[in-house]
Amino acid sequence: MSLVVQKFGGSSVADAASIKRVAQRIVEYRKAGHEVVVVVSAMGDTTDDLIDLAQQVSPMPPARELDMLLTAGERISMAVLAMAIANLGFNAKSFTGSQAGMITDESFGRARIIDVTPGRIRSALDTGNIAIVAGFQGVSQTTKNITTLGRGGSDTTAVALAAALNADVCEIYTDVDGVFTADPRIAPAASRIETITFEEMLEMAASGAKVLHLRAVEYARRYNVPIHCRSSFSHNQGTWVTDDPIPAEFRPRRKPGALTPEGTDTEETDTTMEQAIISGVAHDRSEAKLTIVGVPDIPGKAAQIFTIMAKTEINIDMIVQNISTRDPGRTDISFTLPASDGAKATRALEDAKSEIGFDHMRYDDQIGKLSVIGAGMRSHPGVTAKLFEALSDAHINIDMISTSEIRISVVTRADLLDEAVRVAHSAYGLDAEEVEAIVYGGTGR
Repeated sequence: MSLVVQKFGGSSVADAASIKRVAQRIVEYRKAGHEVVVVVSAMGDTTDDLIDLAQQVSPMPPARELDMLLTAGERISMAVLAMAIANLGFNAKSFTGSQAGMITDESFGRARIIDVTPGRIRSALDTGNIAIVAGFQGVSQTTKNITTLGRGGSDTTAVALAAALNADVCEIYTDVDGVFTADPRIAPAASRIETITFEEMLEMAASGAKVLHLRAVEYARRYNVPIHCRSSFSHNQGTWVTDDPIPAEFRPRRKPGALTPEGTDTEETDTTMEQAIISGVAHDRSEAKLTIVGVPDIPGKAAQIFTIMAKTEINIDMIVQNISTRDPGRTDISFTLPASDGAKATRALEDAKSEIGFDHMRYDDQIGKLSVIGAGMRSHPGVTAKLFEALSDAHINIDMISTSEIRISVVTRADLLDEAVRVAHSAYGLDAEEVEAIVYGGTGR
């Protein structure tokens, strides 16, 4: 008997009909002999509706009370799903995040999981129940206050439970058929990725791919939890995120007599073949660029700038430093940051202007980041040149460049980003011959 953790997003449980369909899918797994733990998000746009309600009542609602309000959405989902499963003749018990043992810190709205104690979940499974857990929420270890994990937190809940319960797989159900080589809304020729490593998926998520949440992938890599990302609206195979072979009981079955590329009739997936150079192209519109002009070119000034950013709790992405063309004794430092933190960053740096000694700042939120990701580029020269050549042929200028062993990221103008994605996707031969991507629910989450 395998233990499966399944997570269903808001579009998958958006209404009564969707909840009944999800219940049928869960029961199918239970009939097949699996133990099943289900993590659910709030129905449809419930979380957004609750946030709107809070802001109508108070322009700055207390963080503790906002978290208490927002957890109501998942509680509704878990209860009605348990009812739907009971209607199919199977026992199901629902649990809030705190009842499920999701222990967090005290950071309301963006709490981090520090421990998972799933004793009640294990007991429910041992008595033949399907366990249903409210995602996105937990309880503070110190004050016992209810907390939320932030956007995408249900993914993290599911992976954390899978790790704590030593599950065989964590299935993340959304409204697309897995992870694609690019956003199919921008690149219609995007193709589905069958398997991808944790390292590559981390880079994809960090670079703007929205199908899997970054924190969930980080957690899965740390505890080696295989993730199966697939659609709740179809029975297509989806994408496996793992560094190991797909577990045998979940491996897609070939028709009798079907041959592998090596000409044998084994069902084993060949993991020794060299993988594609590039796994995918990701993009991000949520960043802005801040340039600090005329910084004294002496040791310690960059440290001052980024210490201020750290104290303000702003995450920095790409950084470029150039010698100032106006004064050889000064330098210009540019970096990208979340556009939502732009006002906070400029205010903090302006307050420290005399201390740092820079001339002025330039802020630009009309940028887009394009990233090309693939572990294969480690051993293939010319990958970077191909990207720059493709962008040049399309007359797309580059503002900033950042690289790692398996990623190349460039910043360009926001209005050129869509074309840059399509150009890069084609340049690396990622275009599918037929359209593979279908967004069933409309959000991709």
